[in-house]
Amino acid sequence: MTQSSFQSPSGGFDFLGLRKGRRGDVEIVYDDGVARRRVWRVQGAVSESQLGEALSRAARELRVLPALYAELKKRSISIEAVLG
Repeated sequence: MTQSSFQSPSGGFDFLGLRKGRRGDVEIVYDDGVARRRVWRVQGAVSESQLGEALSRAARELRVLPALYAELKKRSISIEAVLG
């Protein structure tokens, strides 16, 4: 898996990225550039292209987090929060 990242094209600081976690799991990373950073572990087998498309679409929206949840739900992609 290659690492992928998506930045908001509207000039915002929102960042979404895909990475491999410490246990080899695929993780989604969100950072708003100011105060919030979230990490979720992807549950089950999901293609990288499916995840990339969901993150890309969400990053283009003004409200990135709600858009991310909606895009993942559309694709039946389950996630769980990773505690710091």
